[in-house]
Amino acid sequence: MADKNFVDGKSVLIVDDEPDVLESLEELLSMCDVTKASNFEDAKRLMESKDFDIAILDIMGVDGYELLKIAKAKKIIPVMLTAHALSPESTVKSYKEGAALYVPKDKMAEITTYLEDVLEAREKGKSTWWRWLERFGSYYDKKFETDWRYRDKDFWKGFPYL
Repeated sequence: MADKNFVDGKSVLIVDDEPDVLESLEELLSMCDVTKASNFEDAKRLMESKDFDIAILDIMGVDGYELLKIAKAKKIIPVMLTAHALSPESTVKSYKEGAALYVPKDKMAEITTYLEDVLEAREKGKSTWWRWLERFGSYYDKKFETDWRYRDKDFWKGFPYL
């Protein structure tokens, strides 16, 4: 990637019901203007009253898919981050419902890289999922067996690649 840092100075809302996840992400995204919410109501209120570039949304515990709809309506880039709802089916659902990316929580240490991918893709007019298989394909192979893509062949056949 070029020397350009797409994430610096972005306004990011992090929504998760686990305080340690909120703290970790805030540290990882120290180059951003971070706001945290630990429940659906606070996140909804914040999205309706402040401008954010990106919203990192947990799925379980905070009604992440409902927050995804609000983020999209407010033109906030929604990134799903999950542990409990981690599955190929949830990945497909997130994609189809308009998430910019779907990140497993055990990969959140690299959140800056993933947000860079999303922002770079948007600047270049590419799908924000362009590097998803490169970043997470082998992780999914280990976690869900190598045939996980065959359960929804039509979807993955048309999935964006580099």
